[in-house]
Amino acid sequence: MNLGQTALQVLKTVAPTIALAVGGPFGPIAAAAIHTALGTSTDNAAETALTTATPEQLLALKKADQDFAEQMKQLDIAADKLRFDDTANARAREIALKDNTNKILAYLVTVGFFGVLGFLLWYGKPQAGGDVMLVLVGSLGTAWTGIIAYYFGSSSGSAAKTATIDRIVTGAPK
Repeated sequence: MNLGQTALQVLKTVAPTIALAVGGPFGPIAAAAIHTALGTSTDNAAETALTTATPEQLLALKKADQDFAEQMKQLDIAADKLRFDDTANARAREIALKDNTNKILAYLVTVGFFGVLGFLLWYGKPQAGGDVMLVLVGSLGTAWTGIIAYYFGSSSGSAAKTATIDRIVTGAPK
């Protein structure tokens, strides 16, 4: 199922478990849940319905997300596995296409973050535009944290991720 940005954002907000599954191996099951909840039969109709959804449709989608999560649980498929698969698919795409966009953006954000931080430390906050510069540092710092987590893993989730991967590989219960 291929959704536009607005429809995907609505889906991520209302039905996060389904949104995680849409692009992965459980996409057809997720798409069926979306179509059933919205009363649509095609992906284009579902995309339109997501961007113009009524409160009743949003409630139906939220219920479908809960049912989908329960169905995945019954199939012994954890939401963590869907997240890991999503990350693995993104990294596999980067490798397969030999796409350097992520690396280039990572370098630019890193240089920008430390450049602006260095400027502020050296010269202090400028009179004109200083507040905007502080917002820029915060945004770049957040982006840089995401980059570090992407390339090196997050420190808070590393132990849980390792345990989940071991459980998935060995088939051991939680």
